[in-house]
Amino acid sequence: MSTPARPANRHHKRPRGEGQWALGYREPLNKNEENKKADDGLNVRQRIIDIYSKGGFDSIDPADLRGRFRWFGLYTQRKPGIDGGKTAILEPEELDDRYFMLRVRIDGGQLSLEQLRVIADISNEYARGTADITDRQNIQLHWIDIESVPDIWRRLEAVGLSTTEACGDTPRVILGCPLAGIDAGEVIDGTPQIRDIYDRYIGDKAFSNLPRKFKTAISGCTAHCTVHEINDVAFVGVVNEQGEHGFDVWVGGGLSTNPMFAKRLGAFVRPEQVHEVWAGVAGIFRDYGYRRLRHRARIKFLVNDWGAEKFRQVLETEYLKYALPDGPAPEAPRGGRRDHVGVHPQRDGGFYVGFAPRVGRVDGDTLHRIADIAERHGSTRVRTTVEQKMVILDVAPDKVESIVAELEAADLQVNPSTFRRQTMACTGIEFCKLAIVETKATASALIDELERRLPDFAEPLTINVNGCPNSCARIQTADIGLKGQLVVNDRGEQVEGFQVHLGGSVGLNPSFGRKVRGLKATAEELPDYVERVVRNFQKQKNEGETFAEWVQRADEADLK
Repeated sequence: MSTPARPANRHHKRPRGEGQWALGYREPLNKNEENKKADDGLNVRQRIIDIYSKGGFDSIDPADLRGRFRWFGLYTQRKPGIDGGKTAILEPEELDDRYFMLRVRIDGGQLSLEQLRVIADISNEYARGTADITDRQNIQLHWIDIESVPDIWRRLEAVGLSTTEACGDTPRVILGCPLAGIDAGEVIDGTPQIRDIYDRYIGDKAFSNLPRKFKTAISGCTAHCTVHEINDVAFVGVVNEQGEHGFDVWVGGGLSTNPMFAKRLGAFVRPEQVHEVWAGVAGIFRDYGYRRLRHRARIKFLVNDWGAEKFRQVLETEYLKYALPDGPAPEAPRGGRRDHVGVHPQRDGGFYVGFAPRVGRVDGDTLHRIADIAERHGSTRVRTTVEQKMVILDVAPDKVESIVAELEAADLQVNPSTFRRQTMACTGIEFCKLAIVETKATASALIDELERRLPDFAEPLTINVNGCPNSCARIQTADIGLKGQLVVNDRGEQVEGFQVHLGGSVGLNPSFGRKVRGLKATAEELPDYVERVVRNFQKQKNEGETFAEWVQRADEADLK
């Protein structure tokens, strides 16, 4: 007699599908996925040229406006005058202005003077002079109207630049060391690999519908300036036991509301294999990435669930069809700051000069001035950095003094204070529809106050200011990370302020910033708060101890 079936445990639910294509979930599970299935984001380009630029803002299909436009670097910007308390309450169309932010992708941060001048001209003619250097080496313009976009593209593409896949669920700009190919100490020059991936895959429909954005870094820099630990995929220069120069591959890093550090796969990748490995990792993300819930759609969640060993196995067996040899971990980053500010020798006898605009904010005239200063001093190449700074390459030894003087006269500081050098800020409420508070002006004013109050402070100290929880300015890995929110001041008024994260770091001892219970500061209180905590650090630190190390052992009272 057959055994009767046991009644199903009604409390035991089968795990719900995560919308993974490779497991047969091809039906879209949310609005974003429906949009992408209905029409590839890359197809919007022709509509912008043929229809929207001629018909104006009101002719734009909403599914293109708030979706596919991102595939070409376009976001509607925030309508002026809407306060941060309304950010999460209003519908997108109520927050939208009739103007756009346009992101110009600068892979590897590499620009010729001709390219820089074209961006400067576009800024002045179409963007009301705006230009922001981002912490992913791009330049963002604002106040762009749709009628101007075809001419802007024509000008950018004439000098080898583009906005293709600068935003959207796509492979975004590829980070690279600004000193690639010229730094005497670099392990390997990643420029050919960046160019190879860009030429093969950017704008390719095989990778234009990923679950969400996909961030890449490729570098052989000994300072590890591209922060490989927090990218979706990163290739880090190493030398194996045979003396071959190649790359160590990391996957699954990312910040935002669920920060995770990338995991090493432990594989050695030869330079000519990088594009295949990159396509394999992106392919795994496309096919196995979680598409059901938008907030779980980054590759870090898949890597976290699978682990590095399974990820490498799937990469080798299903995508590469060959095994990668094991390889060494990267050397520890050289000490101090992971940036390239100041005057330093190149391998060819010239010098590079790194300088610090204020929190990445420049304008069209300033970009022209930078190009002119570089040209007068014999350079044809400039670079952007992941710290919202810039570098001029190829300066002859006898021109160094002069170029430093000209840059400093333009308030582009080559020898900045720690606060100017290491404060970053995202776009903030001025233009961003996700933001809750102002960031650029707040951070700029903070720099001025700290320079006045702590003129002799010279330790490395990163202060990252973000307008919302999304961590575009990397708050969780900053010494002092400031996450914008509305707070109540001592007069009982709701005002702009910040939740404080302390002691975040990457490198030898990576850790996410410590949240001290109840620690918030209004924008007005910020200089007092930072001064107080920095002075406590100065009084209590041990010989050679970093701010992040001090925070780990400090009493909560000293962090408040």
